[in-house]
Amino acid sequence: MKSKMRGATAIALAAGVALVAAGCAGGGGSSSGGPVTLTVWQNSTTGPGQQYWMDAASAFHKLHPDITVKVQSIQNEQLDGKLQTALNSGNGPDVFLQRGGGKMAAMVKAGQVLDLTGSLSAETRTSVGAGAIKAESIDGKVYAMPLDVLPEGIFYSKNLFSKAGITQTPTTMDELNTANAALKKSGVTPVAVGAKDAWPAAHWYYNFALRLCSEKTLDDTAKTLNFSDPCWTAAGEQLKQFAATQPFQPGFLTTSAQQGAGSSAGLVANHKASMELMGGWDPGVIASLTPDQKPLADLAWFPFPTVSGGQGDPAAIMGGVDGYSCSATAPKKECAEFLNFLVTTPQQEAYYKAFNSPPVNLDAQKVVTEPYLQQLLAAYNKAPYVSQYLDTLYGQNVGNALNVAIVNLLAGKGTVADIITSVNQAAAKG
Repeated sequence: MKSKMRGATAIALAAGVALVAAGCAGGGGSSSGGPVTLTVWQNSTTGPGQQYWMDAASAFHKLHPDITVKVQSIQNEQLDGKLQTALNSGNGPDVFLQRGGGKMAAMVKAGQVLDLTGSLSAETRTSVGAGAIKAESIDGKVYAMPLDVLPEGIFYSKNLFSKAGITQTPTTMDELNTANAALKKSGVTPVAVGAKDAWPAAHWYYNFALRLCSEKTLDDTAKTLNFSDPCWTAAGEQLKQFAATQPFQPGFLTTSAQQGAGSSAGLVANHKASMELMGGWDPGVIASLTPDQKPLADLAWFPFPTVSGGQGDPAAIMGGVDGYSCSATAPKKECAEFLNFLVTTPQQEAYYKAFNSPPVNLDAQKVVTEPYLQQLLAAYNKAPYVSQYLDTLYGQNVGNALNVAIVNLLAGKGTVADIITSVNQAAAKG
């Protein structure tokens, strides 16, 4: 979810990669002069994504010889728990992947992240733009540096669509159901989902809610954490009806999202399934899981279909902005210098090439050549509003309860009413 991989190839907990050996957690050195070590926690554990971070650390060190950057790779699904434990103990990394939304708000409230408002360079503010910076801000203060934009939609195989006789991408749920039937008839799984990790399955509910709930309802719920609006129940009913058509692969409840050829991304990468609902990091994950570990040649993208009777704008999009925060114990000057460095045009072009994910730097976006990423960016840029992923928007406690309740519904162990009850109970506990 998240920013989920978000953004990279998640395979296993990997050893930290360091330019110079240093301690696990942050706070090495100070801003008063002398050598400084910055520890970075990120979630790309293999391939080009991990290499990007190694190269970025090396390049930054050459420009700033007194600053050593130690990169540690932590598998995506383990990152949030490990990070929160480290931050709570006061032993967190200096720089870490920031999910945003309610999760970032909780860190700000706990005093665990630095205010970067005055530390963004003029070049950064020009190249990144106000929208992405706002996504990493709370009450006008910036708490993370955005690195990429991650709109969500359905990635699919053009070849498998063609073989099934599908000539147009679905724009409504009825058309999606028709396409799924054609794909089944052709002998291929229509939709891959990694429900073992919970959040990938929950994203189906999120997008039904995006279509059925108004922007005001989404925003009000972020403030009140009250899910009494009928649209939340309607979203669950839509998901239940969709699941009843059996669009997912056999064993989807025990399938991971991003780890190995048998994951949901791996099924698409190897043409075992035609589609996956996922964020803008997915092409990079899929590319890492193809037989030749190169981008899937026939990969394409379309936005989540419209839903009849919805109050949400049909052009609205679910999405996020992956960013990186500095922990409260990090040396602020050096940490900010590193974050500003990461959004320079050369670094952002390298980021895009490594992750096959849309960069946040506006100049770097000009080098994006893949049609599916161009379509994704176009949809993102013209969307009347963009909603953060709901498990991030509504905070960790409510988000976890939401994800678990949705998987229980798909597993036949819960009801639509249980989803609403679970999130309201989680919100009441704080």
